[in-house]
Amino acid sequence: MKRYLEKPIFQDLKGKIVILSGPRQVGKTTLSKQLNPSHLYLNYDSFHDRQIIKKEEWTRNVELVIFDELHKMRNWKSWIKGIYDTEGASPQLLVTGSARLETVKKGGDSLAGRFFSYRLHPLSVNEISLILKEEPREALDKILFLGGFPEPYLKASTAWAKRWRRTHIDTILREDLLDLEKVRDVKAMEILIDLLRVRVGSATSYASLANDLQVSSPTIKHWLQILENLFVIFPVRPYSKHIARSLLKEAKYYFFDTGAIEGDLGARLENTVALALLKELHFLEDTTGSKVALHYLRDKEKREVDFMVLIDNKPAMIIEVKVSDDVFAKSLFRFHSILKEAQAFQIVYNLKKPKSKDNINMLSAHQFLSHLKF
Repeated sequence: MKRYLEKPIFQDLKGKIVILSGPRQVGKTTLSKQLNPSHLYLNYDSFHDRQIIKKEEWTRNVELVIFDELHKMRNWKSWIKGIYDTEGASPQLLVTGSARLETVKKGGDSLAGRFFSYRLHPLSVNEISLILKEEPREALDKILFLGGFPEPYLKASTAWAKRWRRTHIDTILREDLLDLEKVRDVKAMEILIDLLRVRVGSATSYASLANDLQVSSPTIKHWLQILENLFVIFPVRPYSKHIARSLLKEAKYYFFDTGAIEGDLGARLENTVALALLKELHFLEDTTGSKVALHYLRDKEKREVDFMVLIDNKPAMIIEVKVSDDVFAKSLFRFHSILKEAQAFQIVYNLKKPKSKDNINMLSAHQFLSHLKF
């Protein structure tokens, strides 16, 4: 199946190195190979391919060379820079990896001015309805329980998805994690993931997690950062600018695999919306260079709105997520009166009719998600 990033990546490969990152098994390899039939795929995890890469002995009689998991090679940025500076983008160069490669974005690094980067996300309601032509409500219901990773989604079996999920997280913790960090207690990381599964949508207490796992709060923060780097979870932090009496509380953590959540429908729906928002924001940032962020809103009176989208430092949208409550949330009116320039939505899973009041729109969740675009 075609993916939403194919067109922009295809264009950028004509003059730059392209770096494509994203969760393991999200479809990076499939997308990469679909870009051009004249390609060579080299995986650094393969002993045979690794020797070809180190000796620089791959054929140049192809239009595209794909280097998978190249970030596991020592000084890989300097190495690919040398190839690009010597040979240019002929053949075109695509680097893919299942860990966050944002370190190459930092100023002063050896790849400055030579690359564009993209982050591939799981399937979302709008991508499924657009490409697979499924009805948005059907797509949402499947994502809520199967997740949006292509393989379990397309298999459409909860039992199969459960088996896939077990091997998926096991591979991340026992292969990708050990390639990225020297972590002694992999079992504790596994327990941390299980604890986060049931806390989706709640502000994370580092002290509470530290107590549960009998480690220090700095260790918990470090482990959470590792799970972010491996595309297992992502944080949504509180927004405080312009909000009087706002709370500077800990982040809420959500999963890239919605099917991994062990909460109720409300938690699954909130995670699905968070991931859809992040996907569109990352697409905007990767294709236009806009500065983006996803936050939540909460003040000391415990008034809260689930999400606030920030684009180029300006509030663009605030969103409250409900399963069946078709009464407008009072907190939406409160925060919208402060963030007047932002669009405001209450999205509801079970909604009979759309509504609007004081420039706040209430939409069904599948309708909102199928048309989501920034």
